[in-house]
Amino acid sequence: MTTTSRADLEREIALEQAHVDRVYDNLTTATASAKNLAQQGREIFVTDRTDFLREEDGTALFERDAFAYQAAKRLAILDAEHEGLVFGRIDLTTDEIRYIGRIGVRDEDYEPLVIDWRAPAAEPFYRATPAEPMQVIRRRVLRCRDDKVVGLEDDLLDASADTDLPILGEGALMASLSRARGRTMRDIVATIQAEQDEAIRAPYQGVTIIAGGPGTGKTVVALHRAAYLLYTNRARLEKGGVLVVGPSNVFMNYIERVLPSLGEDSVTLKAIGAVATDVLGLSTERIDGAAAATLKGSLAMLPVLKKLVRTPLSSHDDVSRVRVTVKGEVLTLGENELNRIREQVLSATKLNRGRKMATDLVANALIRKFPDDVEIEPHELEEHVREHPNLAMFMHAWWPALSATRVLARLADPAVVDVVADRLNAEQRRTLVDSYAWLAGVDEGQEIVRGWSVADVALLDELLHVLGTPPEDPDQELDMFLEGGEVAEVLTTADLLRHEKHVDPDEDPQTTYAHILVDEGQDVTPMQWRMLRRRGPQSSWTIVGDPAQSSYPNQEETAQALSDLVGRAPSRTFTLSTNYRSPSEVFEFASKVITKVFPDADLPKAVRSTGIEPLLDTTTSEELHDSLREHLLKLAAKVNGTIGIVVPPSRLRDVQLYVMQDPRLAAFEDRIIVVTALQAKGLEYDAVLVVSPDEIVDEAPGGIRVLYVALTRATQRMVTLDVDTSKWRELLE
Repeated sequence: MTTTSRADLEREIALEQAHVDRVYDNLTTATASAKNLAQQGREIFVTDRTDFLREEDGTALFERDAFAYQAAKRLAILDAEHEGLVFGRIDLTTDEIRYIGRIGVRDEDYEPLVIDWRAPAAEPFYRATPAEPMQVIRRRVLRCRDDKVVGLEDDLLDASADTDLPILGEGALMASLSRARGRTMRDIVATIQAEQDEAIRAPYQGVTIIAGGPGTGKTVVALHRAAYLLYTNRARLEKGGVLVVGPSNVFMNYIERVLPSLGEDSVTLKAIGAVATDVLGLSTERIDGAAAATLKGSLAMLPVLKKLVRTPLSSHDDVSRVRVTVKGEVLTLGENELNRIREQVLSATKLNRGRKMATDLVANALIRKFPDDVEIEPHELEEHVREHPNLAMFMHAWWPALSATRVLARLADPAVVDVVADRLNAEQRRTLVDSYAWLAGVDEGQEIVRGWSVADVALLDELLHVLGTPPEDPDQELDMFLEGGEVAEVLTTADLLRHEKHVDPDEDPQTTYAHILVDEGQDVTPMQWRMLRRRGPQSSWTIVGDPAQSSYPNQEETAQALSDLVGRAPSRTFTLSTNYRSPSEVFEFASKVITKVFPDADLPKAVRSTGIEPLLDTTTSEELHDSLREHLLKLAAKVNGTIGIVVPPSRLRDVQLYVMQDPRLAAFEDRIIVVTALQAKGLEYDAVLVVSPDEIVDEAPGGIRVLYVALTRATQRMVTLDVDTSKWRELLE
């Protein structure tokens, strides 16, 4: 039966509200219980003694930490999920009713009031279709604001069932798609479709690839998959950790609320330029020019970096030979002999771990130079050589402990690049040197933490892998108390054990994870894949991408990097085929552009139509600000949500300042976002204004593929604004 009257709707909302009220009543009880648990944990061990740790109270300390941790974790989940906790209901042919929510809630008799969306019992909510109803008669989506039900959307899945259940609304998915966008990504947990659910619930082992064209929901499906995997494999994944990697900080800020809203907060989110903060202590958003970014991302950099490490810092006399004097005899090693020793050490260990071995080999080589006819005891000769100040000074200069930043900074020197990058052509070597022009004036040996590009981060991580970490000072003592703050904080037993744990000097220092999710995987360069693999040598992977949107032009290298990653591990690919974001008018327009340069592009089917064709306009550099204002005012009047201005990198700052300073745009400041095409990856806006498509193509390493990204961000309206030229429009002919 289908009902449309207001009275029917209000009656159904009241019935659902009664159940939601019961859920929140139980939630209040659970929250009070968790707070009580936390208080019990604090009261287990209370003392005013902060100057020592009593051994007999170790167990109490452990229990205190465990109580506090579990209570705080539960409280965080309950607080995060207070809004919109219940979002679905299914009525089964067995007369059973199941409510679906972000986390599971049970009553005092331990009967389920809400089933966690990741639980097997919730699968029919997502998988059932009219063709295969899975015993579901009606699927209902509850739209809630805080703890109040404000709307309902129903789907009748089994029309043959003998039922008088009312069917309300126009369908949850289409209603959701028509909503205005905000500055952060919304979860789709209430409207997941069957093909998306299949990818979400795939096994965790090996590599899962989620493919599909723009607007198919790849990103949000992958995030729901991360939440699902943590729910179903919590012991393994929570202990080992889950890392989510995206293309930019703009993107990470956009998605950061999705996982907590799904009941998970034990996930690390990092932009690709911040992946190596665990070992480098730096992150960056700066993007190199197209040529430099492509070169630095290529595997052609591997021999360059290895040769850079093997080449001494200086070719001056102080490191070209070593000379010591014993009993009037001058013992000398020249450059060729020293180079052989250097190669011998580096073939056996990493540079920063090889100082002792190198010193031993140099000392032994000098000892062998001592004349046989001069009398001296062997132990005395060895002592004279090893303790000679010249040897100590030489080793300090010839074999210093090196940081990755200090080594990479040498590529600013054309003479060094000519030596270490001899496999690159002259143009590539110039590109490499020019990309480090910002290092001019930096003193040699100075630690540089700013100025590096996103592509440099992968090179620095590779160098750290080759260099290794210097040996720790064996005499360093661990303080029992952490300084700072009003009260000294005692190190727990777990902290002490962690510090005492033996660290294999040959192991990489990078933080590793049990599962790694990589979004916009088509943009990850081969060098960046190497950086990521060091953080997941034993991990399972979820990789999201679309080759047609790639900013890295060498797809063969990328494909090989992915093949190396998968290896013999089990793998599966899910291709999402429906574009939920773009109106058909916008996507057909964008499709004409991409198929001219990438005929094999995966073009999903757009399911919505607005009847509004994209608007193509032109302006000049002198009139750009006036044109921006005109189009932004019109778009702001026609859409209720966000307006994205997608610009080439060279115009980013200018457009940002103009939008901030024009008083006529002040009323819409919170709705307007200015980004580059690369920053726009994975994002969506109600309206999009693409500024200077020709410059976007010229300045992006992916060319037309990156323009394709810009042309597929709109959910309602799109305008392109050519500045001075419009060569790209030839692709539309």
